[in-house]
Amino acid sequence: MTKQTAPDLNNPQDAAAAPQPKAKIGKVVIVTILLTLGAVWLAQSALFPRAFSPVKLSHKEQVTLREKLLALNLPLEVTFKDPEEKFKPGKPLEPQPYSETAATREINFTEREINALIATNTDFADKVAIDLSSGLISARVLAPLDPDLPFFGGKVLKLSTGFGLEYKEGKPAVVLKGVTLWGVALPNSWLGNLKNVDLVEEYGDEGFWKAFAEGVEDIAVGDEKLTIKLKE
Repeated sequence: MTKQTAPDLNNPQDAAAAPQPKAKIGKVVIVTILLTLGAVWLAQSALFPRAFSPVKLSHKEQVTLREKLLALNLPLEVTFKDPEEKFKPGKPLEPQPYSETAATREINFTEREINALIATNTDFADKVAIDLSSGLISARVLAPLDPDLPFFGGKVLKLSTGFGLEYKEGKPAVVLKGVTLWGVALPNSWLGNLKNVDLVEEYGDEGFWKAFAEGVEDIAVGDEKLTIKLKE
């Protein structure tokens, strides 16, 4: 049996063939740093995202929305290019007898108009984004967490939800499609088993849902548009 001898590190050939523990450790450190930076980037972008950019309407869109608000007598503001210029009625109101002859019973808003109203009239300008698609209203929400909360204190909670909305069998139908938290779909049991349940059908015997259903003649959600027709 041939006896193996330890490599002679003074011999250039043996020194080159010998393991280089420092080089291996250096590679491990570099890989660890890269993985750590990747994890931090993922946490910041996915778990704790930045605020949404509020919708800003063009001048033409602002005028159209202002006319809708005036027709509905809604005391809401519209964002204008000049931040100092707020929505204001053109002239003082004059007294007149009440009449429904010229009153509209149809409400319609575009997706951009809804998001612009949220940005102008609430504190959720950069925290809520609404999407309108065929038969579906979707919402993305960024909710700041309490700074005193362990681990996640002061961070931003990322939520998404969707509601199916249509008019069928003589009444509106509002169906919760689900809720995701940081991109993870929550189980139905955590949502009170309300997923895919028609809230009007379930709770329309009294209270808000009953009054809502009885006051709506038609409702439809299309691509970037919401239309509601009210009963007399």
